[in-house]
Amino acid sequence: MTLSFSYNSDLIGGGLMVRESRAVAALLLGEVDDAHWHQAIIVENRLQKNRPATAKRAAQAIRKRLEKLEPSFWKALHDGDDQLASQVSLCAAMARNLLLVEFLESVVADAFLTRSEKLQSYQWDEFLAERANRDAAIATWAESSRRKMGQVVFRMLTEVGILDSSRSRRLQSFLSRPELKMLLETHRHTRLQNCLQKLR
Repeated sequence: MTLSFSYNSDLIGGGLMVRESRAVAALLLGEVDDAHWHQAIIVENRLQKNRPATAKRAAQAIRKRLEKLEPSFWKALHDGDDQLASQVSLCAAMARNLLLVEFLESVVADAFLTRSEKLQSYQWDEFLAERANRDAAIATWAESSRRKMGQVVFRMLTEVGILDSSRSRRLQSFLSRPELKMLLETHRHTRLQNCLQKLR
C-alpha cells in the first residue's frame, strides 16, 4: 500500500524566532531532560512569552526545526552573530518545511533568474494551488491558514535579508555565510545548500 504524500508543514507556527531559537539551542546543547526543559520554558520563561501556552508552542516548533539539523548548527546559532543565527534559523525552518524549500527553489529562485524586482503576494497562493496537485490536503486548508503561512514565509525572507521588507517584498541578493556553507557541506545538506545558492 502506497502512503499518501503530505507536506506536514509547521509554517503557521511563526517566523524564524531567532532570539527564541538561541535559547532553545542552548537547551539542546545542554541535553536537558523533560523536567529541566519545562523549568526553562514554562517556569523561567526563557523565551519571554506572555503566556505559558505560547511559550510551550513556540519552543516545540523551534525544537522540531532544530532537531532536523546537527548539534554543530545549534552551536553556530547560539554563539554566532545575528546574521549567522538568522541564516541557521532559516536552514532549520527549511529542513522542517519542504513547502518552504520548494517555494524558494521555484518561485523565489525564478524571480532572481528573471531579475524580477519583487515578489507578489499572489505568488504564494499560486504556489500552494499548484502543490495541491501533490498533496490534496492543501485544498482543504482554511483560507486564513494559507494566508498566514504566506505572511510567515515573507517575514522569514525579510528576516534574513532576501526581501527588504515583508510589505514591499523587494528582492535582495542573499549570500550565505562561509560558516553556514561549511556546515551544510560537512553534513551533506546538499539540497539546502543548492537552494540558497540560487537566491541571488
